[in-house]
Parts: sequence; C-alpha cells; structure tokens
Amino acid sequence: MYDIVVVGGGPAGLTAALYALRAGKRVLIIEKNGFGGQMTFSPKIENYPGYASISGSELADKMVDQVLGQGADVAVEEVKYINLNQTGTKSVFTDVTHYECGAVILATGAKHRLLGVPGETKFIGDGISFCAVCDGAFYEGKNVIVVGGGNSALQEALLLSETSKSVTVVQNLESFTGERRLAELLMQKANVSVRFGCTVKEFIGEDALCGVEIINADGEEETLLTDGVFVAIGLAPENEAFSELVTLERGYISAEDDMSTRTEGIFTAGDCRVKAVRQVATAVSDGAVAALSACEYLDRK
Repeated sequence: MYDIVVVGGGPAGLTAALYALRAGKRVLIIEKNGFGGQMTFSPKIENYPGYASISGSELADKMVDQVLGQGADVAVEEVKYINLNQTGTKSVFTDVTHYECGAVILATGAKHRLLGVPGETKFIGDGISFCAVCDGAFYEGKNVIVVGGGNSALQEALLLSETSKSVTVVQNLESFTGERRLAELLMQKANVSVRFGCTVKEFIGEDALCGVEIINADGEEETLLTDGVFVAIGLAPENEAFSELVTLERGYISAEDDMSTRTEGIFTAGDCRVKAVRQVATAVSDGAVAALSACEYLDRK
C-alpha cells in the first residue's frame, strides 16, 4: 500500500515524488517509457535555475537519482485505468499488475506531435527542436525552418526571427490557421519567408541535419538547406484513460490552483494539465504544489 502513486516520470512527476517523500510518504512512480519526459530531447537547457547549461538527459538523471535516494519505488509499466474504492483508497491498474494507494498524482505530460517522415527521429534533439524558447539561442545568426501554421508555429517563427538569419515557414495549407494578427506580424519580418501548400517529405543529412525535402500540391519537390528545424504542429496529451475521473479540455486535465481535480484524491501536474506555459520550470512548480496538496489531503483523512 502506497501513500501516493505518481503516474509519469517527467520533471513534474519526479518533483512531486521528491516533495512527497520529503514529507514522509511512501511513493511509487509509474513511467511507461523513459524517465525525464520531453526534456530528454533537449541537448542543452540554459533556462533552468541553478545550471548555466545542462543537457535534458543529464538533468533527468539527476532528478531520478535524487528521488531514488529519498526512497521512491519505480515501475516501468503503463497505467490502464484507476478504480475508486469504497474505503477511499485508489487502485491503479497497469499492463502488468495493480497498486493500492491513498492518492494519485497524474503527471503524464504531453508529447510533441511528429510528422512521421524519414530522418525525423534521427535528428530529434540534434537539429530538430520543438521549443524556440528553449533552443532558439543555438540558432542565432543561422537559417532555420519552422513547420506548421497554427498559433504555436507563428509564435515560434516570430521569436526565431529576432535572432536567426532567416526563418522559412513550411505550412501544408494555403494559409495560416493561427491568429490573423500573429500572421500579419510575421509577414512583416524581412527575414521570414513562407512555403504554403507544402509538406515535409524527408529530413536529410549524414552526421548532422543539413536540409529538408518538401513537396507541393503539384508534386514538385524542393530541397531547403537549413541549420535547424522547429516542428510546431501541436502537442498530444495522453489522458483518455482517466477521462471518467477528471475533466478534460481538448485532452488536457482541468485542475484548480492546488492541482486538485474533480475527483477527491486525484491530483495533476505538468504538461498534461490545462495551462498557458509548458516549460521544465513550470512542470517542477506544478509537481511541488500537487505533492503538497496530496499530502495535505492524506493527512486530513
């Protein structure tokens, strides 16, 4: 019997576990993939307090070591559903077994949507990025490509245009789908060009990414040389397994300021919840709040 089961081993989940452990709770972290979440795709993080520069993988390793040192249990399994028991406890069922606990913190994160074309997985974190705030500084004075046409892509392109030599936006439709004002601001930038009606066919390069092959509606192909690519076609939360316990807005979990959900004893944290900013620092903040709230909930019982 655990006091708290944390679903997800990214920065939010790991921080939640750390705070709960420090409060004397018995904690299990369940992660279906690799620990660290999306930050492991960042080759260099320079906006996390305490580190002038650190790779996402190294930061993840330090977080994991810290929670293990505090006594956390971990399980590499996939949570399928959660049952609420008449006693007030929760049963967390995975693809392997089930666990009993007093409270659950959902920190499942959100995955960046991928294009699914050749070369993409090869260059993720090494030429292909998803966050201009995180990685834009690495491309100062260089040529970059932004894939997408919604608000996220427009905002990424605007930010990159301030420091990059050139920004080429590749949009598969004949117009942007983001806000008109953002589109107007972007089109005023002298170093920005747009390829409407084009899709990415392949990322090319041997040891390093050097270009992108695109194809237009007429089937004509073109190779765009670039130093880096920012894929901005949205995020995909994975919260359907908990839809009967929490309120979902466009797939994201709705929560109060204390990270509580509509179900007593179920809390959330990080990129999986409804929020405006998704960064490592904000995920860590959520995790701390969720853990303290969960501990308070357990102590009241």
